[in-house]
Formats: sequence, structure tokens, C-alpha cells
Amino acid sequence: MSAPAFRGRMEWSVLVPVLAMVVLALAWFRHDHWSLLVVVAAALIGGVLAAVHHAEVVAHKVGEPFGSLILAVAVTVIEVGLIVTLMISGGAGSSSYARDTVFAAVMITLNGMVGVSLLVGALKHNLVAFNAAGTGSAVATVITLAGVTMVLPSFTTSAAGREYSSSQLGFAAVASLVLYAAFVFTQTIRHRDFFLPVASDDQGRFTGLLDLDGDGHADPPETREAWLSLGLLIAALVSVVGLAQLLSPTIEQTVRDLGFPYAVVGVVIALLVLTPESLAALRNARQNRVQISLNLAYGSAMASIGLTIPTIAVAMIWLSGPLELGLEPTQMILLAITVVVTSFTVVQGRAYALQGVVHLVLLAAFLFLSAQP
Repeated sequence: MSAPAFRGRMEWSVLVPVLAMVVLALAWFRHDHWSLLVVVAAALIGGVLAAVHHAEVVAHKVGEPFGSLILAVAVTVIEVGLIVTLMISGGAGSSSYARDTVFAAVMITLNGMVGVSLLVGALKHNLVAFNAAGTGSAVATVITLAGVTMVLPSFTTSAAGREYSSSQLGFAAVASLVLYAAFVFTQTIRHRDFFLPVASDDQGRFTGLLDLDGDGHADPPETREAWLSLGLLIAALVSVVGLAQLLSPTIEQTVRDLGFPYAVVGVVIALLVLTPESLAALRNARQNRVQISLNLAYGSAMASIGLTIPTIAVAMIWLSGPLELGLEPTQMILLAITVVVTSFTVVQGRAYALQGVVHLVLLAAFLFLSAQP
């Protein structure tokens, strides 16, 4: 790749993360005027778009499934930082903020990202194919993580309410890390082929792995460009979470003014944080690489639980107050329906538009019932 081409591709995506960081620094101590909030929101959107671009550059360099893993972990690290920061600030719903945000991330990924990817991919290509073995193992890991960390606390008796005792929280944290590490080892080393894009016939049946080097896509970027994109990806994600944090008081106030439950704040923050991955999943679905879209969706759900819960467990050593992880009854029903529908979605290794619509309806039900429980 020539230097002029490099500069042409990178010009806007280099400028936007830098500007977002500048806005974050300038607005950090004063952002109460509506005009400043508009600038913050614009910088936030720009940071999201830049993060998507640089994540795809890095993913193209390292290949799948490492590319999907990098974006999922990067976004989850930012999500954890935002959760801990808002928990420290206190507030009426701080005890359940981690649960509400993680659960929102799970529902957005399992129903929103998956639903949009299947719908868009199937509308454009009639049927979409993916590896049922690899995708099924990812779904099983997500279900187990969600059950151990967010379902069981509603039924244990060692602590009051929907909380874990200290020892139970420690067990859940270790179990989450073990599950996440085991899946990453499986996805990237032991059975990597199960998570690569697949080729299919006109009936959506699996015919082999997709030849990514012979499909007309651009060659992988140079090493220098990939390293630059990695640095700018980190800068963009930091700016996104920082700017989202600046907007969070406005979001909280708006939620209160509208009379919505505090859990809606977690939903809004999860939507903001997951936007880069959602756009990346949509783009891959349009290119008939739904396997990558599913890697992003289930990997994001897995990382949201498997990395967030252990970090929150450690943070509770210094944080005061309760930590409510157990789901409410309505949330558990929505999770149970999602688990059943997801199982039917992945079992055949191919999908059509209807399945995408089903998942999106579940997402709509979650969003509506979050605002009107």
C-alpha cells in the first residue's frame, strides 16, 4: 500500500479520535450548557464511527476470529470502567447499575446485533450460513455465564435480596474468568476453524470455509497502519466512554423527568458503548460474513459478563453499599425466552429473515418493558 493511499484512508479517522479527546479534555470540568452538550454528543458519535473503522483495520490485519475478539474485549474494558465510575458516584440505583448495564448488553447483543445481522444478511443474500458448532459453543458459554452471575443470585439465601455473599461473589467471579478463558482458548487456538466465515450453497447449507483471500477484498493493511489503528482505536474508545460519562448526568436527569425506572440509564449507556460493535456486525452481515457478526455479538455478550463481574467483584473490596446482581422476574423471563429462541436460531447453521425479526421483537420488548415495567 502506498503512502498517499495510506494517508487518504486514514485522514478522517486520525483526526476524529484526536478531536474527540480534545473535546473530552476541554469539557471535563464544565459541560452544563446545552451547546457544550451538543458538541459532546457530536464528538461521541464521531468517536464511535472512528472506533468502528480502526477496529476493522486491526481485525483485517490479525484475521478472524482474533479481530472480533479484540473489539469485544476493548469495548468491554471501557464498559467496565464506566460502570465502576458511576457506581462510585452513588445514586438511587447504584446498587443495581452493574446488573442493569450487563443485562442490557446481553439483550442488545443476543437480540439486537444478532437480529439485525440475520435480517440484513438474509434480505440481501436470501439465506445466511454460519458454523453451528462454533456458534453453539459460544451460546452455551453465554447462557452459563448469565445463569451463574445474574439468575442464581435471585434464589440464593446466604445474603439478603438479590445479592451474593462475599464467598458466592468470589466463586462467580472465578467461574466467569474460567469460562471466558476456556472459550477464548477454544476460539483462537484449539478450534479456530469453527469461528471462521463459511461458504454455502443457494440453500444456505455449509460447504466449507470462506476464502477471504480470494473474494476481491483489499489486502491486509501494512503493519505500521495496523499499529496506528490500534492506538487510535484505544483513543476512540476512551473518548467514547469519557464523553458518555459526561452525558450520563443529563441522561439520568432526563430519565427522572420522564418518570422512567433507573434501569433505563444502564440501557442507554449499553446502547452507546455497543454501537461500534453493532455497526461492525451490520457491515459484515451485508458482506455475507454473518459468522463474523455472530462472533462479535456472542463474544461481546460473553466479555460483558466474563470480564465485568470479576472486575466488579474486586472493586467491591473498596466500594461501599450492596451489589444487586440477581435479575428481576420480568428480566428472567425475557432472558429465558431469548435463550430458547437463540438455541433454535443457531442449531441449523443457517437462517433467514424471519429469525432476525423474531430477535428484534424480543429486543423491542426488552426496551419497552425497561421503560414501562
